[in-house]
Amino acid sequence: MLDQLRADALSCYGNRLVDTPNIDRLAVKGVKFNRCYVQGTSCGNSRASYYTGRHVRSHGASWNGWATRLDELTMVDHLLACGVQTYLMGKTHMKPDLAGMVRLGIEPQSELGRFIGNAGFSHGERDDGLHTIGAAGGYGSEEPAYFDYLRRQGYAGSNPWAQWANAMTDEAGVLRNGMFLKHTHLPARIDKEHSETAYTTDRAIDMIEQMGTSNWCLHVSYIKPHWPLAAPAPYHQMYRGIDLPKANKSDSEKYHAHPLYQAFMQQPHSKTYAQDEYRNHALPTYYGLVKEIDDNLGRLFTSLKQQGQSDNTMIVLTSDHGDYFGDHWLGEKDLFHDPVTRVPLIIMDPTSGADDSRGTECNELTCAIDLVPTFVEWAGGEPQWQWLEGQSLLPVLRQNKASQQTQTLVTSARPYVVSECDYSAMQFAGELGRNSYNSRMTMLFDGRYKYIHCLGFEPMLYDLQEDPQERIDFGTDKAYAAVRSQLTEQMMDWSAGLKNRVTGSESMVQKRMGKSDEQGILIGYWQQEDLPAALQIEPEVKPI
Repeated sequence: MLDQLRADALSCYGNRLVDTPNIDRLAVKGVKFNRCYVQGTSCGNSRASYYTGRHVRSHGASWNGWATRLDELTMVDHLLACGVQTYLMGKTHMKPDLAGMVRLGIEPQSELGRFIGNAGFSHGERDDGLHTIGAAGGYGSEEPAYFDYLRRQGYAGSNPWAQWANAMTDEAGVLRNGMFLKHTHLPARIDKEHSETAYTTDRAIDMIEQMGTSNWCLHVSYIKPHWPLAAPAPYHQMYRGIDLPKANKSDSEKYHAHPLYQAFMQQPHSKTYAQDEYRNHALPTYYGLVKEIDDNLGRLFTSLKQQGQSDNTMIVLTSDHGDYFGDHWLGEKDLFHDPVTRVPLIIMDPTSGADDSRGTECNELTCAIDLVPTFVEWAGGEPQWQWLEGQSLLPVLRQNKASQQTQTLVTSARPYVVSECDYSAMQFAGELGRNSYNSRMTMLFDGRYKYIHCLGFEPMLYDLQEDPQERIDFGTDKAYAAVRSQLTEQMMDWSAGLKNRVTGSESMVQKRMGKSDEQGILIGYWQQEDLPAALQIEPEVKPI
């Protein structure tokens, strides 16, 4: 998983500037999914959906910093039931449910506490990669192992992440904070062999070697190309001085925007990225960070082969969300345009059953929540469908229905995908009269229409057939009234069908179905003689 990676930053997804041959080769060996959508628009809620296989409405971790409940099963639990041990190298952005632990008497630093406090990732090494220094202190909590590693390489300091790995020295010799986009043209103060990306790759290679041929799953979670946009040489300048793609935006979007859209445009990062000069100064470094990851994935894949693991290891590449980078006058994420909600997804199944699907593409709607059931079925287990809200993609990988002309896979189509946004942490939420319970937006996309329910406001609506660049909001257009009504009904159906009853499996339901009358719950019958023969029993005491 790459953090904040736009799909169109990869050459196999159409980028003409960034060459990502290692990721491209993965697509040649596997299936490239062209319409995969995340269920949350920020790091925390999206990752919680990836890890649980459930929508944000179900798992409740609706934004960064909101804990996943203690009782939520994650991919670690689901795979452990299949005899697979899961390891972590990198970021999760998960928060522990401390209040829940206190209520149940669980010590947060105990083995159980640490297991449930990080989505089950208790084996491996966690580094969320945000160890900033600000006026009110720092953002990161525990000091990661990466700090000691940097110090051993000669990068001394109390916070070598902020002082070296994500800092620059300008032309006048002044130390500059990598958080400021103005300095992204400068190289980070570390050699590329010591960057976060290189370190994550080194540790992943070590872990695979240590795990050997046991049944394992390794979540390699790269921190980049998420900000700070600080890239080591030569990646900081690889794409500088060349013609960049223009931002996708129009004046009508800016001056006739929905109130919530307008509020997001007023955020400092949006105002910065809306200026082409600033956006074009930062984008080359973003591309450089993507290239750096591709180079390191080449090292990882080579090591996997050298260790004799390539022929029995499924490889999945994706992202937690994208990045606006000036598109639609926005920066960062949190709204629902494709640069944010549509992410790359490539799955390489090494088994012979997937040979016919290699090098093909799937254009059906897929979701982040599809991965957990896919992993479970690939590992030979039975998905716990009372929890999981996605669908397994294994039939796509194993089918033999690829068109010889288009090399596009055909699968059973889902009617829509859903993504959610909680903007309660934004300053403008209170200014718009919203609170932490009703600062919600929900997107339903059926492949053509992208309908966004905005609690307390008019909806937004985009018609990607007529407006593939998503520049026109038809949310109040009378001509689209019937479409909005239909999509509203679909959203209500989705909401009513979420997996809230998780304590009983389908087999348990089947065993209980229709059994109450056999247990003597005989509601509404007039007399015993009216009962079917199968329900007739002899009275214990016969009348005199």
